[in-house]
Amino acid sequence: MNNLIDRFFKLMVDRGASDMHFSVGRPPIFRSSGRIEPIRFRVFDDAYFTQLVEPITPAHLWEEYVRSGDVDYAYEVEGLARFRCNLFKQERGMGAVFRVIPSKILTLETLRMPKAVHNIVDFRSGLMLVTGPTGSGKSTTLAAIINEINATRKMHIVTLEDPIEFVHQNQMSLVSQREVHNHSRSFRTALKSAVREDPDLILVGEMRDQETIEMALSAAETGLLVFGTLHTNSAAKTMDRIINVFPSDRQETIRNILASVLKGVVSQQLLRRKGGGRVAAVEILFCHPGISSLIRQDKTYQIPGAIQQGVAMGMIGMDASLRRLVEDDVIETSAALEKALDKDEFRNWLKERGVDVPDDVELPE
Repeated sequence: MNNLIDRFFKLMVDRGASDMHFSVGRPPIFRSSGRIEPIRFRVFDDAYFTQLVEPITPAHLWEEYVRSGDVDYAYEVEGLARFRCNLFKQERGMGAVFRVIPSKILTLETLRMPKAVHNIVDFRSGLMLVTGPTGSGKSTTLAAIINEINATRKMHIVTLEDPIEFVHQNQMSLVSQREVHNHSRSFRTALKSAVREDPDLILVGEMRDQETIEMALSAAETGLLVFGTLHTNSAAKTMDRIINVFPSDRQETIRNILASVLKGVVSQQLLRRKGGGRVAAVEILFCHPGISSLIRQDKTYQIPGAIQQGVAMGMIGMDASLRRLVEDDVIETSAALEKALDKDEFRNWLKERGVDVPDDVELPE
């Protein structure tokens, strides 16, 4: 281990923590099984933070961090793991969050993804979205899907990431991984270039703005298979987010394009598992003519009902996924209710099961 900070990373991995927080004015903090856990150490100041973090930060990014106060990159401790690093500035001074990127790409089976998610591996064209809040495991799920495609199909896969997290070795496919701000200026310019690189599949790590979303839709229209991520927690909200990025006079056109290219949406949220660790609640939507029609007619509010009717196709709603986890005694009922999309209906379901849930409990959305 070459850098002083590497000792913290080893301790982080040894303790099974998912994240490590450095914040001037506080000692280091780990996140384990979703819980924040301070560790015994000195309180950080800017000088000690710089002593730890500057040596592992690419020089041009450290300059950008000092200037702008916010950068992302990946760092690897050989023989231990890779880490996603976010540096920021806060009221008391410098700060950072480091997340473990497993050295081995997990399989869909290991992640305990519903069997229907395996269907995505066979998609040939169109737009497939994996969505969820920050830290919900989107990158891990996408890496598992890409890994299975890489192992079973002959394709040229181009990934556009910020930063590169999971490193894919060429198997049956050729995988070209490009890091935004390192290999290209932005997702927008990287995606524009990727379309000209003879791809079969393009992964857009984050569809952040109107132009990137529009280019992803256009790429899917040409017959490419496009994977993307959004920070939404349901399929219906995903449609709304994409459409509402555009001005009102263009939304009808975008609805028509989205209806024609969308293949599916996997939305996930991570919850604390009883006994330790975390588990994903997963909503799955696969597009069919009925759902395409709802998108065209601006009736996305009916999509939850369409998902309930699509059980035979492997679809499942977020609240139904949460109910399964409760029934299987995997998660606490309070955690499920906190993540439920329709809290009133979920509260009633819990009461029918004999769970005492006060009506006046205020839960975060």
